[in-house]
Amino acid sequence: MSHLIAPSILAADFANLERDCKMVNESKADWFHLDVMDGVFVPNISFGMPVIGAIQKHATKPLDVHLMIVNPDQYIETFAKLGANVLTVHYEACNHLHRTLQSIEAHGMSRGVAINPHTPTHLLADIIHEIDLVCVMSVNPGFGGQKFIEHTYRKVEALRKLIDQAGAQTLIEIDGGVGSGNAKKLVEAGADVLVAGSSVFGAKDPVQTIAELKA
Repeated sequence: MSHLIAPSILAADFANLERDCKMVNESKADWFHLDVMDGVFVPNISFGMPVIGAIQKHATKPLDVHLMIVNPDQYIETFAKLGANVLTVHYEACNHLHRTLQSIEAHGMSRGVAINPHTPTHLLADIIHEIDLVCVMSVNPGFGGQKFIEHTYRKVEALRKLIDQAGAQTLIEIDGGVGSGNAKKLVEAGADVLVAGSSVFGAKDPVQTIAELKA
């Protein structure tokens, strides 16, 4: 399949959120990427349930919700009710990851696991068949607009090898510092989903930028 583009709403204009949601709807983007931060797991606070509920009313494409929070288990049902299609939790935040993924699946959502830049891919080997999407953080989580970590290419290649050898159907998503300068190389390394925030919403023509990333 062709790779997917998921514009990160964290970089949108929150004073014109409906406008930016319509832009994503009308573009060649595939998903909405929504970063939820609690100021504890990461040193920043983004947005929570009311904003996601508002986005869901206008979005015509799947919601890819990325939880950068502690104790994500207690909110799984809430995000399911808000309309999340993919729910991603951090490997580093889950003491019982298998149980968490079972709960996500039981609530009708695709199961995502995010790994920070310092977390090796081999730690997912025993559970890769239970994961629908691995979100590889290519910046340190918490803030948009950061510089892409170059080691990510090798990490994606290693993860692709792990998935293929296991015969799993897991998608690889890249989150952080993605733009026209590295999108092609990331797809060639094995990425399936590209999250793009500042490079899309900071562009003069976001629709055209999304089309270029898709191409």
